[in-house]
Amino acid sequence: MNKRTDVTCVKGKSGSEFSEQLGWYHDYYGRPFGDGFYFLGGKIMAKATVQRPRGTQDVTPSESHKWQTIEKVCRETAEQFGFKEIRTPTFEDTGLFVRSVGDTTDVVQKEMYTVSAKGDSEFTLKPEGTAGVVRAMLENGILNDGVPQKLFYITPCFRHEKPQAGRLREFHQFGCEMVGPSSPAADADIIALAKSVIDRLGIKDVTLHLNSIGCPKCREKYHQALKEYFSSRKDELCHTCQERLYKNPMRILDCKSPICSDIAKNAPVILDYLCENCNSHFNKLQEILKAMGIEFVIDSKIVRGLDYYTKTVFEFITDSIGAQGTVLGGGRYDGLVEALGGQPTPALGFGSGIERLLLTMENSNCEFIEKNTCDLYIASMGNNAQNKAASLALALRDEGFFTEYDLMSRGLKAQMKYANKINAKFTLVLGDNELETKQAKLKQMDTGEEIDISLDEKFCDKFSDELTNYMFKDVLSDTEL
Repeated sequence: MNKRTDVTCVKGKSGSEFSEQLGWYHDYYGRPFGDGFYFLGGKIMAKATVQRPRGTQDVTPSESHKWQTIEKVCRETAEQFGFKEIRTPTFEDTGLFVRSVGDTTDVVQKEMYTVSAKGDSEFTLKPEGTAGVVRAMLENGILNDGVPQKLFYITPCFRHEKPQAGRLREFHQFGCEMVGPSSPAADADIIALAKSVIDRLGIKDVTLHLNSIGCPKCREKYHQALKEYFSSRKDELCHTCQERLYKNPMRILDCKSPICSDIAKNAPVILDYLCENCNSHFNKLQEILKAMGIEFVIDSKIVRGLDYYTKTVFEFITDSIGAQGTVLGGGRYDGLVEALGGQPTPALGFGSGIERLLLTMENSNCEFIEKNTCDLYIASMGNNAQNKAASLALALRDEGFFTEYDLMSRGLKAQMKYANKINAKFTLVLGDNELETKQAKLKQMDTGEEIDISLDEKFCDKFSDELTNYMFKDVLSDTEL
């Protein structure tokens, strides 16, 4: 029931009398009674169904192991490339994103979640991770520790856009930022890191698309060429792009409107306007990538959606997730540190949506780490047995074993049924006889095989041996053959 319904109590009758008349039980303080209704302030109220906001998702226990797979690969790969983790606030001063992302971008103009509270400044839930990381570097003096500085993060981000497969309003981004180096070798290294993440996740059929959008000097001439090209069809552009035509015409190339995209197909190409320095940088990058065995295609249409990018931009693109095929993207942002109040410092990095990676992995039938299942379920009969079960479970957990025991006062049959439901590898039944003899039956659930095990101080060691044999039984069987 999604709509709230108010039903005023019968005049002259107390809440209790009215509920009795309806045949429902309640109390006056709002505690629930009767088939989805509750009583509050003299009225019967229908309970509203509370649902997650549009464009968000719940990661349930049955799916969390997939996220853990991606996060583990991202962390381990980044660390092997010399990156260290940084964590920044979920919201930042709105001006940070206006200055960094750009006031002509879709992100700033249409997609940011901006909030304010009484007495506070205006804040924005971060729509991307780079700006906050650079702000944190400057504020905490991280660059004083020497360069290059290499940082990675996994963080929630928020953009108000139309939800679709792999694109949500709350999403989670894995990103890496390298601040300090200006050489094309750094570009190649950050691309190699991105490719390693994709490869280690098992994602296939992904192509690296590469472009250079030059420096401010290059773009001055290029912007003029774009203005001349788009001016002839100005009236056909969307309202937003008509404004961008004079402020930042490159943003038209990134517009999601089908009409603007079609007009932009024959627009001038940035590679024809690169200065000598930018052209040399781009050529050297290609040379290094070839030496590293990293394949790529030149794609002059890639401009990225944020204003802070300069020179190298790149995207890893797949066709396995539909039109929104970019699974990872990044590039240089040599002017961002200075724009946020620091000294002129080259920088580069990339970001990838965890949800987008997950969707790509599922569509590519990639493998995920196995779900963690219960090693031992201890069933008990009687109070003394339950106490012993609690003691054994604690001892096993302290040794690192996933152990469960009855907390629901179930009968033995129901306990065993639950153990089977949670896919316990072993079960152990405790009753008065087991406590008296200090011996119990350890049952292997998938085969039904049982062995005797002593309930003494060596119980954990003995269980560890049995679990090890169970986990490696296939290997041991092949060795015997």
